[in-house]
Amino acid sequence: MADVNIKPLADRVVVKAAEAETKTASGIIIPDTAKEKPQRGTVVAVGPGKKDEPTTVKVGDTILYGKYSGTEITIDGVEYLMMRESDIFAIV
Repeated sequence: MADVNIKPLADRVVVKAAEAETKTASGIIIPDTAKEKPQRGTVVAVGPGKKDEPTTVKVGDTILYGKYSGTEITIDGVEYLMMRESDIFAIV
């Protein structure tokens, strides 16, 4: 797990998206142009939460999120997503 030099504010979390699938279950290779955006990732930084709502995810959790959730950011050449905790569907 990479150490990220960023501290999200309020209920925001920073997520490292999982790699897109390169092969189907039956072994067909998926070209780069047809790959789906991943909807699973690992939490790498968590904000403190809102006044009456502390965050429930923690660093290291694997999560599921919406296909178009978050804002893409690049830190030290690595791409991450920053999103609100409410954009997270589940911890897996």
